[in-house]
Amino acid sequence: MSEEVDMSALQRIEHTSHALTDALAARDWEAIRELDRQCRACVDALAAEEQVDEGQVRAKLEGLLAVYRQLLDASQGERAAIVDEMSQLKHAHKAAKVYHLFR
Repeated sequence: MSEEVDMSALQRIEHTSHALTDALAARDWEAIRELDRQCRACVDALAAEEQVDEGQVRAKLEGLLAVYRQLLDASQGERAAIVDEMSQLKHAHKAAKVYHLFR
């Protein structure tokens, strides 16, 4: 494969990485899901390439890894918030039942 094709794959990874960062900032989970799919396809295509600049690949993948760490942190935070909200709803539901018992 030519270096131009490799650069194109690297550019797609970089573009997708930036788009993931933007989607994360907007908490657009649907866009993140689609961009994750695209990113996996880009990484798979890059892995299939025979002639690549390992330094550039490493740099792009390290940047992508940092974005995925941010995504993981954000998704864990969202999950914790949902668990907390569900716990509060369950507590409120139990309190309402007790209130109706003594009414």
